[in-house]
Amino acid sequence: MTTESPRWFKSSYSNNGGQCVEIAAGLAAARPRGTVLVRDSKNKNGSALAFPTDAWTRFVAAVKDGDGGVTA
Repeated sequence: MTTESPRWFKSSYSNNGGQCVEIAAGLAAARPRGTVLVRDSKNKNGSALAFPTDAWTRFVAAVKDGDGGVTA
């Protein structure tokens, strides 16, 4: 386990309308197999979801490709 704090950021495509998610990928090297954390930008003190980096990479690629049938 690491004591490193996540560094959260939003997509550069975010229009800052408050309907965003933030990710923290800086901890990937510190965790087994890598982890991407995702949280609701409106609830910074709420829970974060943890995804393996390979699943997150596939998800982002599918979104970019317009694939509506994303599977993890």
